[in-house]
Amino acid sequence: MIGILLILLQTNFEIMGQSLVQNYLHIVFQTKNQQALILPEFENDMFDYLGGTCKNLNCPSLIVGGHLDHVHILSRLSQNISLSQFVQKLKSSSSKWIKSKSPDFYWQDGYGAFSISQSHVDSLINYIKNQHIHHQHKSFKEEYIDILKKYNLEYNEEFLWS
Repeated sequence: MIGILLILLQTNFEIMGQSLVQNYLHIVFQTKNQQALILPEFENDMFDYLGGTCKNLNCPSLIVGGHLDHVHILSRLSQNISLSQFVQKLKSSSSKWIKSKSPDFYWQDGYGAFSISQSHVDSLINYIKNQHIHHQHKSFKEEYIDILKKYNLEYNEEFLWS
């Protein structure tokens, strides 16, 4: 009887030992000085590269998109990396890669990262897919300020664009 109890206890401990994490993040960052440097001839390669970097960091992307001066990434954040490390690695590796095509390419210093619920994933995917259409009517600055307001974040506009 004691042997069965020990097996049951071990089984329960094994189940309890799992760490399950599902943190969906909407990450946004732009080119330095809002320069239109994500050119159509390599934007899909840039988005694919960023998606591959997410995968390599165990933070799989659901979609990567954007427009001439910024990117949006919807990914899941791994439990093994901090948000700041994740974004820093995304920006540094993609910057090194893109400089072979555009030597003057730089990302801005900052970024925005917003947690979203599972129930909003599909609508955010559609939003990111339609960035080219969206930006026929709205600048990135307007879009980003709208996002900050949606998430009720305080900000100093003086520092948003550096």
